[in-house]
Amino acid sequence: MLFVSMLGQVQADTGTEHISQVSVEYLKGAGRVQGLRLAYRPSEYHFATLPILGDANLYWEASTNFWQYGQPSKYQSNVVLALSPVLKKQFANWSGKPVFWELGVGVSVLTKREFAGKDLGSYFQFEDRLGLLIGLDQQSSKMLAIRYMHYSNAGLSNRNPGMDFLNIAYSWRF
Repeated sequence: MLFVSMLGQVQADTGTEHISQVSVEYLKGAGRVQGLRLAYRPSEYHFATLPILGDANLYWEASTNFWQYGQPSKYQSNVVLALSPVLKKQFANWSGKPVFWELGVGVSVLTKREFAGKDLGSYFQFEDRLGLLIGLDQQSSKMLAIRYMHYSNAGLSNRNPGMDFLNIAYSWRF
């Protein structure tokens, strides 16, 4: 019943003419793992009020990750496609700019199960994130973010070493 009432409170964020948002991110993993992440979110939805979180937004994000590992002459690469629902909430202002946290758990598919000397156990992985974002203007049409992201098969396979990344992102709405 609570879920049904929350769905009734979800509405598209129409307070702005900007609907779609894209993000370009640099990823740094353990050792010599690094990458690039390109993400797209078609729109952001506003929850009127959540029981614990208060005023929060929800968005769906589709992304493509390009991971690299090793020396320049012997790079190993992996491509990851992901889809994640993400909750975002403003919690402060810094120098007049809005500051947000975000968290989400989504699904992803890898092109290679073995990467960076690890057997990841499955081509299917979960994509977990925790982020801190700052709007570069009052409308947050341009944002900078730092995110921790974790990819893991959540024990669906006997092998589950996971991959961790620290991301720096720039995003803009259009």
